[in-house]
Amino acid sequence: MAQDQLFGPETRSLEKLREAAADCKACDLWKTGTQTVFGEGAESGDKEDLEGRPFVGPAGRVLDEGLEAAGIDRSLAYVTNAVKHFKWVGRGKRRIHQKPNAAELTACRPWLDAELAVVQPKVLVALGATAAQALLGRQFRVTKQRGVPVESDLAPYVVATVHPSSILRQETEDDRATAMNDFVADLKVVANLLRA
Repeated sequence: MAQDQLFGPETRSLEKLREAAADCKACDLWKTGTQTVFGEGAESGDKEDLEGRPFVGPAGRVLDEGLEAAGIDRSLAYVTNAVKHFKWVGRGKRRIHQKPNAAELTACRPWLDAELAVVQPKVLVALGATAAQALLGRQFRVTKQRGVPVESDLAPYVVATVHPSSILRQETEDDRATAMNDFVADLKVVANLLRA
């Protein structure tokens, strides 16, 4: 079904899309998610699920640090998730993030496309393999194409980089510092494109 058929003129704002997405049951993730985690920010994980906001946990702090180091003001960015419900498995009292499958990514794609239609970003940044492959195709490899602008109909510029949580998973402090430096370098590419 075409995006125009799913989202009529009454949902052509982020607020209306957010309200409509709150009732989404296009896949089974709504059954275990606390709430829909819709995007936020300027128009033109477990913590996320609990707070209902994207990138607010430890990975969000890494993102904030990376954006600041690259000279990008997060308050001027729109931040969202490729999948709007948190997928997890219980381990004791903890909820461990699980990678969304192709059907879950497909179910959420209309929401993501509708957000992009409203926001119309100059630069679209895919954080991690799941987001990059959801947006750019399953053949896309962040490990080979990170920090390099790619052609896409989604935005004038599309750049993929690692997910901030991958930096947190590095084993040593030196490895985390190297991963963070590489992440900031990717974000500096984005900052340069924003200034172009």
